[in-house]
Amino acid sequence: MRCWIARCCSTKSAEMCVHWGCFGKTATGVRSVNTGKGKSHRSPNKIVHGFSLVKGKSSHPMEDYHAAEFKKIRGHELGLFAIFDGHLGDNVPSYLQKNLFQNILNEEEFWFHPRRAITKAYEKTDKAILREAPNLGPGGSTAVTAILIDGSKLLVANVGDSRAVLSQNGKASQLSVDHEPGTSAERGSIENRGGFVSNMPGDVPRVDGQLAVSRAFGDKSLKSHLRSDPDVREVDIDLTTEFLILASDGLWKVMGNQEAVDFIKKIRDPQVAAKQLTAEALNRESKDDISCVVVRFN
Repeated sequence: MRCWIARCCSTKSAEMCVHWGCFGKTATGVRSVNTGKGKSHRSPNKIVHGFSLVKGKSSHPMEDYHAAEFKKIRGHELGLFAIFDGHLGDNVPSYLQKNLFQNILNEEEFWFHPRRAITKAYEKTDKAILREAPNLGPGGSTAVTAILIDGSKLLVANVGDSRAVLSQNGKASQLSVDHEPGTSAERGSIENRGGFVSNMPGDVPRVDGQLAVSRAFGDKSLKSHLRSDPDVREVDIDLTTEFLILASDGLWKVMGNQEAVDFIKKIRDPQVAAKQLTAEALNRESKDDISCVVVRFN
């Protein structure tokens, strides 16, 4: 993500199981996976997922993390998928990978009012990150999360510019909202909180001239001017639903929504599809870290 102007060369944990990980070395020094796949076990339709994470060309270490797994909870099968795109270090995205979904599922309201529960969990998680700032450092992270319930209902939430795109009958539909300081609504929120938006120095609108997203986890020094509440969208999965793409802005900077859908629509293996998307982003000279999860429904 093109976030902090101080990192001008940039344009923006240990593996938990075979479906979780990030590329690079974790705090324990163990190198985790950067590609993989998995599948559902209880959904009536065969649902499969794959992921690919590629280090960008910037000089800082890899700051993208992801989640992709199926879990059985209270008699339901949940698919948990996410991209976390960090800046000023990988501590915050690593924290999100370990805690955000658990915090969502710990909300008792999740089973009755899932959208409200997700919003509460996002904000509680951000408060926890801010309390841990002495240990986690000054950085922050975007997040886009997708929760698939019994293969039939999809809940997508996001802060920042990591994006979720759904393909239905070959048509791309963006389920997330890009939280960028230059939009009128986000600029108004920043200014109402006492902040400002400036393109100088730099090449894109930034909060207080520093951060190129208007909502994020962490970023304690800017938090009074930032929001961490997500946009949440709920959609039904039906026979027209083909696949879901979650990706960091390292992909979306160089590829449009429909373009990404068209690029992988004939690829049945989601791991291959995710790898093709990250490889193509590199071919198009994306400078940022590139992370991608593909979930195929039929």
